[in-house]
Amino acid sequence: MGDLAHTTVDPAEIERFSRISAEWWDPAGNFAPLHRLNPVRIGFIRDRAAQHWGRDPLSGSPLAGLSVLDIGCGGGLLCEPMARLGAAVTGLDASERNVRVAALHAEGQGLSIDYRQDTAEACATSGSQYDLVLALEIVEHVADVDLLLQSCGRLVKPGGLLFLSTLNRTAKAWALAIVGAEYVLGWVPRGTHDWRRFLKPSEVVRGLRHAGIEAQEIAGLVYSPLARRWSLNRNDLDVNYILWGTKS
Repeated sequence: MGDLAHTTVDPAEIERFSRISAEWWDPAGNFAPLHRLNPVRIGFIRDRAAQHWGRDPLSGSPLAGLSVLDIGCGGGLLCEPMARLGAAVTGLDASERNVRVAALHAEGQGLSIDYRQDTAEACATSGSQYDLVLALEIVEHVADVDLLLQSCGRLVKPGGLLFLSTLNRTAKAWALAIVGAEYVLGWVPRGTHDWRRFLKPSEVVRGLRHAGIEAQEIAGLVYSPLARRWSLNRNDLDVNYILWGTKS
């Protein structure tokens, strides 16, 4: 797991998510927002990866032959769709409970996914590399953002892609993602997010560039209460946003 003096692991965050690990696959539980967000995240990854490798995104297995690493995989909400799209998937999480829940669920679905209790930095040190690396809704929960971004850069194969999503450090994000989502609507447990850990897109882009990843596109992830669904909005990065970049 690496030296805690220089690691992405925040023990309090790991404990927080471990306590509710049994709820990962409950669409009405603590992870309901991620279940609602998943279709737009999956579509974004599938379409950009298919375009990058010259494939049909609507074919049965547009990611066939590609390797995917999901950092902070939790219960496998992204790993399983990536496997169904044809990829060879590895899921990393620092929580033993999360990994156990993810592995059991994948087995029940008849999916072969390599789940590991590990950190991005340890995996990067091993020399492993992947065609696609996913770091979605994880950056705001780690102890060392720079180490995570550097590790992501090392884990992407030359010519490969990185996908990252997180929360912007704005007053609007504080109002909606913390006050609204945690205290008013109760979408996620109180204390799930710390506004001081949110990152502006410019900070992420700069950190990724230092890690050898050049951002290609940034889009906002916007929730419509009336439609009860998420969508991409390239003009609104104020709260949630997602980006992808390439490693030359």
